Amino acid sequence: MAGAGMAIAVLTSGGDAQGMNAAVRAVTRMGIYVGAKVFLIYEGYEGLVEGGDNIKQANWLSVSNIIQLGGTVIGSARCKAFTTRAGRLRAARNLVEHGITNLCVIGGDGSLTGADIFRSEWGGLLEELVQDGQISEEVAQENCRLNIVGLVGSIDNDFCGTDMTIGTDSALHRIMEVIDAITTTAQSHQRTFVLEVMGRHCGYLALVSGLASGADWLFIPESPPEDGWEDLMCERLGETRSRGSRLNIIIIAEGAIDRSGKPISSNYVKDLVVQRLGFDTRVTVLGHVQRGGTPSAFDRVLSSKMGMEAVMALLEATPDTPACVVSLSGNQSVRLPLMECVQVTKDVQKAMDEKRFEEAIQLRGRSFENNWNIYKLLAHQKPAQEKSPFSLAILNVGAPAAGMNAAVRSAVRIGICQGHTVYVVSDGFEGLSKGQIREVGWHDVAGWLGRGGSMLGTKRTLPKTCMEKIVENVRKFNIQGLLVIGGFEAYEGVLQLVEARGQYEELCIIMCVIPATISNNVPGTDFSLGSDTAVNAAMESCDRIKQSASGTKRRVFIVETMGGYCGYLSTVTGIAVGADAAYVYEDPFTIHDLKANVEHLTDKMKTDIQRGLVLRNEKCHEHYTTEFLYNLYSSEGKGIFDCRINVLGHLQQGGAPTPFDRNYGTKLGVKAVLWMSEKLQEVYRQGRVFANSGDSACVIGLRKKVVAFSPVTELKKVTDFEHRLPQEQWWLNLRLMLKMLANYQISLTEYISGKMEHVTRRTLSIEKGF
Repeated sequence: MAGAGMAIAVLTSGGDAQGMNAAVRAVTRMGIYVGAKVFLIYEGYEGLVEGGDNIKQANWLSVSNIIQLGGTVIGSARCKAFTTRAGRLRAARNLVEHGITNLCVIGGDGSLTGADIFRSEWGGLLEELVQDGQISEEVAQENCRLNIVGLVGSIDNDFCGTDMTIGTDSALHRIMEVIDAITTTAQSHQRTFVLEVMGRHCGYLALVSGLASGADWLFIPESPPEDGWEDLMCERLGETRSRGSRLNIIIIAEGAIDRSGKPISSNYVKDLVVQRLGFDTRVTVLGHVQRGGTPSAFDRVLSSKMGMEAVMALLEATPDTPACVVSLSGNQSVRLPLMECVQVTKDVQKAMDEKRFEEAIQLRGRSFENNWNIYKLLAHQKPAQEKSPFSLAILNVGAPAAGMNAAVRSAVRIGICQGHTVYVVSDGFEGLSKGQIREVGWHDVAGWLGRGGSMLGTKRTLPKTCMEKIVENVRKFNIQGLLVIGGFEAYEGVLQLVEARGQYEELCIIMCVIPATISNNVPGTDFSLGSDTAVNAAMESCDRIKQSASGTKRRVFIVETMGGYCGYLSTVTGIAVGADAAYVYEDPFTIHDLKANVEHLTDKMKTDIQRGLVLRNEKCHEHYTTEFLYNLYSSEGKGIFDCRINVLGHLQQGGAPTPFDRNYGTKLGVKAVLWMSEKLQEVYRQGRVFANSGDSACVIGLRKKVVAFSPVTELKKVTDFEHRLPQEQWWLNLRLMLKMLANYQISLTEYISGKMEHVTRRTLSIEKGF
């Protein structure tokens, strides 16, 4: 075993964050998996200094059934003693007693900086312990080096260099739940609400929730409002009311300041609105609600991935490697030098203190800057400089997916900003053929952001069944750009339109597909709009299903998920709920594999955990149906466990979009229309648009961490049309993690370690997607 003879300790420190438990679970299990001893340190650094019962060896079952819990089960405490050398001396002694020379710290930048100081003093601390006669020379020799790896747990997302910190996504879930609830009561009474969210030094939560809720005004510490903002804000609020809006939402980060660095409080804003406008105004301070509750699917998967990578980083550490932080970049794990990240994080604070606000926003990273610019673009209508000669039509195709409406809203608004005539089409390509087309204005899409399903109406009809009529309406309405938001049918439909260009000159227009489907099976993108919401819906159901067995003994649930032939939904949900297996079409399985799974569960039932969860994608196997699995497991498990079936069905398609899908939809809508505008300019000659090159019809998507436009004609070569799947799918490498964390013995050779990357001002300026 690669880790034989190693001892790893894990602790959580600083403010708690949802997802910390998933990280503790992954570090513990991966450590045991590679053959190391793993210790849990209770109560953070305080437990490390106190020692005794606060340091306990863990086994596989110590971390069972904690992935769905918020907070941290091993406790966290602020510790004065560890900030002193005497405290660190006691901590060193406690670690040496257990032979621990590898420490995994899950916490914010303060906790991680503390760990780095501890590491740099380690040699000196051991010398001191030898001199005091507390340990022998040999023991000091055996434990001469301390390796440290950090995982950033902070709901503020205030750590530079990392895309997302543990807990941020869950905190956004809490905030959006509150905003959705407040919106309904505010509309009933025509009220204004001032919502104060966490973020003393970092405006990330305020910014993303403002973008995802379409708030009327936003205060973040990185970009204080211009002097005289009071007049401007009241004018804007009055304007939205006079256009028929029944509510105003103002979001303020707790660390909000004005240009001179003086705090802006939520009560000050409230009094201002009441005095100047006379609106009925209420303040809601979200406080610790944001830290609470169950972790979102993203946080569970992120933490599991980072926890496994942390153990690998400790395994591969040499005396020369700096203390590192494990992070996610796009959907790949990376390692970053801890102190480089801490340095840039301090630079942001310094820039803010010295009132260099532009620079502070840039140091936060490109995606922060992007969010801010898009928020400013969409929050208030700025009349177009001049009317453009172009007309765009927007439609939804395929099954409904959460986030579609957010994409329609931002596309309509950006189109209007650019001066285009914007049409929306009801009922997909069928509506386009029947002429169900109407022009829309800025305010027609107000309030669409948080709505699930498809407000335009959507159908699965493909263009080839009604091509003549579609062409007729494209000509009649003089449509030069077509934005299609939908699933595999949207992509296939645009491909059909492109292939019909030879027959119909009217189809030589600019076309763009925004992939939106819960199945995540559209080629050209790593993530489809709506899949995050679907994974969260499936995960919440599985959490409840697991909980229902807590009173009964020995039960195995077989849960069927949607997704067509694509196993993304069942794989990611499986990781998020700690499933024992997830059967998918892309990872072929035989009767021998099923037998092994049943035996695995039979063994598991002999331990203290007496329940199992098996996920099955709806089309994973033609003959091994859900019914078949149920019969197989029931008969093989007779006398050991009983079985139940749950088919999740359409609840995976419903529900309000998650913060990620609202944000992702908003950004894709903006980027797609900006790209279409650019293309229209290129092909506009003598008063008409003529586009017949491959790159005039593309799918927009997120690939690794950049937004890319891929021509549909190119994507055709890498698509399996029979099973409606891309030929290559990045998420298949997540299946290794699912199996390892479910205790299947697999060789580590398949594991791809993250690379060490540096964090500088230059790397932060690179476009990071979302």
